[in-house]
Amino acid sequence: MSKEKSTNKQILAHYKTSEQGLTTEQVTKRKQNGLNELQEGKKDNIFKQVALHLSDVASLVLLFAVILSTYLAATGSEKWSQPLIIGSILILNVSISIYQEKSAEKALAALKDMNVRESTVIRNGIRQTIESKDLVVGDIVILSAGDQVPADGRLLTANNLTINESILTGESEPVEKTSDEQELTKELSQRFNEAFSGTGVVSGNALMVVTAIGMDTELGSIAGLLNETEKKKTPLQEKLDSLSKSLTSVALIGGVLIFIIGFFFRGFDLSSGLIMGVSLAVAAVPETLPIIVTISLSYGVIKMSKKNAIMRRVNSVETVGSIDVIASDKTGTLTQNQMTVTKYWVPQNAPAETSTIISKDSKEFQLMRFMGLATDAQVKEVDGQKVELGDSTELAIIHWLQKAETTRAELEKDYPRIDEDPFDSTKKLMATLHKTPYGKYLLIVKGAIDRLPVQLSANENKQVQSVNKQFARQALRVLAVGYTLLDEKPTGPLDATKIPVKLAGLIGIIDPPRPEAISAIEKAKNAGITTLMITGDHPETAKAIAVQMGIAEKNDQVMTGTHLNDLSDEELQQNIKNIKVYARVSPEDKIRIVKAWQANGSTIAMTGDGVNDAPAIKAADVGIAMGITGTDVSKQAADMILTDDNFETIVTAVEEGRTIYQNILKAVEFLIGVNFAQLFMMIFAVAMGWGSPLLAEQLLLINVLADGIPGFYICREPSEGNNMKKAPINRQTSIFADGLAQRVSFRAVVFTILTLMIFGLGQFVLSNSDIHFARTMLFLVLALGSMIDIYVIKSRQPLSLQTFANNTALNFSLGLTMLVVVSIATIPGLREVFGFTALSDLAWVFVIISVFIPAILLEINKRWTLRRETELALSE
Repeated sequence: MSKEKSTNKQILAHYKTSEQGLTTEQVTKRKQNGLNELQEGKKDNIFKQVALHLSDVASLVLLFAVILSTYLAATGSEKWSQPLIIGSILILNVSISIYQEKSAEKALAALKDMNVRESTVIRNGIRQTIESKDLVVGDIVILSAGDQVPADGRLLTANNLTINESILTGESEPVEKTSDEQELTKELSQRFNEAFSGTGVVSGNALMVVTAIGMDTELGSIAGLLNETEKKKTPLQEKLDSLSKSLTSVALIGGVLIFIIGFFFRGFDLSSGLIMGVSLAVAAVPETLPIIVTISLSYGVIKMSKKNAIMRRVNSVETVGSIDVIASDKTGTLTQNQMTVTKYWVPQNAPAETSTIISKDSKEFQLMRFMGLATDAQVKEVDGQKVELGDSTELAIIHWLQKAETTRAELEKDYPRIDEDPFDSTKKLMATLHKTPYGKYLLIVKGAIDRLPVQLSANENKQVQSVNKQFARQALRVLAVGYTLLDEKPTGPLDATKIPVKLAGLIGIIDPPRPEAISAIEKAKNAGITTLMITGDHPETAKAIAVQMGIAEKNDQVMTGTHLNDLSDEELQQNIKNIKVYARVSPEDKIRIVKAWQANGSTIAMTGDGVNDAPAIKAADVGIAMGITGTDVSKQAADMILTDDNFETIVTAVEEGRTIYQNILKAVEFLIGVNFAQLFMMIFAVAMGWGSPLLAEQLLLINVLADGIPGFYICREPSEGNNMKKAPINRQTSIFADGLAQRVSFRAVVFTILTLMIFGLGQFVLSNSDIHFARTMLFLVLALGSMIDIYVIKSRQPLSLQTFANNTALNFSLGLTMLVVVSIATIPGLREVFGFTALSDLAWVFVIISVFIPAILLEINKRWTLRRETELALSE
């Protein structure tokens, strides 16, 4: 009994099956272990999602205000307009948050779609077709070219079998498979006697015994990772949560102070205290901030889509701007995803670039002709479109011929192919026989240089080995071609190994870097962003490309999956910043890399196109999938999809993301300064015994109309111009960093003092203690003043004519909102609904002068701050 048969017998015995396949009884019994399907993780229902969003601090404050105002309205102490308005704001905020997350996880659904619907098996000694979900361990599966592998299995036979495993390993070249025994290894790309669920048979045929189904397959382990991997909150979400907690703390402290002062010192009854509580809650929460943030992010989505970056998750727009590490797949993103002949060599000459012009009567053109004739790839026209057929290496030769304005078909007109010895993985050679115009026969042999049947002198061999090593150091895939002229056609089957040939030369093939990606990597480096390369390719190939693109230095280490397995998570975290290139890594390895950077406080983007990339894409702060070559699984797991598969697009998106983040910070500054002013104003006025300066609905008018509507248009502000010259915003950096705390504090103080002065002036000087008169003056100054000073906030540079001209949408919205605000406070019948009254001419003079005071003081503060920053920079 042969060794192969003996080995197969042992394999079949191990899985309790036979060459006749499983019996019906065995199948029935084994089906109890489950179907050959992938399982989804449990999803939150809509009620749990609503509860989750209502547990947010800002939402809880508004919910408290709704409950309180509803109680007061039911007892007749207040109008029903309060709970209706506040409740509407709360519902709108929660609805927007749920809508943002509505793109429920579809990655696993796409993964399940990769399951093969039907499979050909042998059961009860009969070949039959069954549904793939009914496969069980021990089934004998027949694989043929074009099939998708339905489960994991051990190959019993393999005839010229090649399988494309790129979805699992990231390696673009089909893997040659064998049924021979080999040492056990964890690396999928090195398990040559196994086939894996979801991969595709490129050529040949095989018999396979199923060893794992469903979630136990390699594809299933990826599905498990997708189920287990949770998306982290974005840096902005974390910072806004922290901001909400800070505002709530201030509101609670203020509420307690107001109650103590009002109840114990000012004689307020319980109802009045509760009304103050509602007003304080409304003053504390920037109701329109979530909507402004969403609109800003949505606007970023539109702008990015015009630059070939499709954002699937709105929240990720600002996260893109915070990226400080980009872990990029090599093929198609950093490279052109097209194998290309870049160098060639003919004996006695120096190696040359394929960009040089080749004369048609030269030895170089003869090398090209031989390569073209011994190639099976071709370009056909199907339905008016050119379709490329063949593997990527041979297509590279076809493209080389096109550069010389010739084709394989044209070459074969003079040298028709009459016989061939197809490529064999054992021989690593192929041969073609051609009839020549002068009656002889041309034999061409193409393959690995060390397998070519060519006889070389010691000097010639030294030269060949030198060129071969030179090409290999440049990560080029080397092909050699030899030829000989025969007087007669060989009898019997053509054998490429039996007839000596003369060496025509060598060619070097590689997937070359994108030129624009090299400049983009340099731009990213200047912006403080580290670029990593993660690939399924050979370590030497990965390093050569990484050095060429400026990602790594010549002496840098390349980390493989095997090396990664030797490191603990703590060791990886300690050394992660020293490693720029990763080769032959598993899906689990990629997640470890992502988490190690995150543990160091980095915001990391992960790119990929295969199923094997999906878990890491999901785990990353920004997952990026390829729109052209990417699988549905990787796209559904991603936050961003590149429609051009280009690394440069990522860097462009980062620049846009930084602009959006800047604009959101401007919106925060615009809203929060007024919110703090409202809080302090109310606390101080109550403490002084002046009563409530503004009612809850009046505060809502300011927060929603005066601050909210203009705030929507801050997102349209152009970049400050120095976005990509600054370091990325660190996840741990406070939202109040970079001078925002000082600007918000200054603005809050200015508005607090100004509004209290206006309120006191209106109540005690310009009217006979008419609180409605004072509230009307205060409302107009606070609303109009906060709108006007948006021009100071929207640009970090001193005010200029350009500041007013570069956002026409903002100008229009400001004019319209000012008209609405003034109308509400002045039109008889309307003003009474909101508790306002008519003002005297003198009061209007004070209002008109006062509305410009905040903008003037803020501009003075800005110019003083900029001058200090410049002086500090010069002194350093």
